[in-house]
Amino acid sequence: METKSIFVALVGKPNVGKSSLMNLVLGEKIAIVTQKPQTTRTSITGILTKGVTQFVFMDTPGIHAPKTKLGERMVKTSHKTIADVDLVVMLFEPYGNFNDAELSLVEDIKKSGLPSIAVINKKDTLKKEDDVLDQENKIKELKVFDKVMLISAKENSGVDNLMDLIESYAMEGPHYFDDDAITNIPEKVIVSEIVREKLLLNMRDEIPHGTNVEVESFKERRDREIIDISVVIYCERKSHKGMIIGKQGTMLKKIASQARMDIESFLEAKVNMQCWVKVKEDWRDSNYILNDFGFIDE
Repeated sequence: METKSIFVALVGKPNVGKSSLMNLVLGEKIAIVTQKPQTTRTSITGILTKGVTQFVFMDTPGIHAPKTKLGERMVKTSHKTIADVDLVVMLFEPYGNFNDAELSLVEDIKKSGLPSIAVINKKDTLKKEDDVLDQENKIKELKVFDKVMLISAKENSGVDNLMDLIESYAMEGPHYFDDDAITNIPEKVIVSEIVREKLLLNMRDEIPHGTNVEVESFKERRDREIIDISVVIYCERKSHKGMIIGKQGTMLKKIASQARMDIESFLEAKVNMQCWVKVKEDWRDSNYILNDFGFIDE
């Protein structure tokens, strides 16, 4: 039986549901999900093999007007990902006008000549079903997408139909990853992303975006019975460090405890985790530190 594969870029503005959609399709939490914008910072690969077809999803940072060098690199990642795939799936909100960043992305898709699908997510937020017609018409006027689909990643509505449509674009060829793989991202990176998610969920708006999480050590005891993990949370201000740690360490304990539960579930092992907080001032605008943290300027 001939195998097929397809590389798919999931693109769109922040908080439109790209990570939620990918996690739902994979049945596994690979990308972090919060209500805060700019949660995803790099291109994250999710892999799903269904029968003869292997789907490789690239979840990208939300397109936005960057205010820091980190922001600039995130936007570049989204634009660059389009060049490396077979199909672009762009997610839209059910209401509102398109911003300049979205229109710039649409222009990139048009120039690429790649097949593309527009997905209006958050069907569950529609006040009445007819409301979506206005957004559908605006998307059709862009004259770039093969089809417009309506889904709710939150309620798993319309997602099976979307997957069938995506599969129709798959081409005969090898599976590039093992059939049981769900990501090509190292476990250490997933661990750091889970910790960062809990920071985003628990901290005030500005502080989490000025944080980065690095796994300094990841050691498995015999038979992977327990995994010892040491994590450093970097922030931009001494005052932020105090807030992350919290009174008598309460906030840091809360973040670590929530993260450990998700990490144990993902790694299917007991985890002994130590968390530390360090200050690196204005790291989001330092090319040297961004490179050191792995945010490569391509």
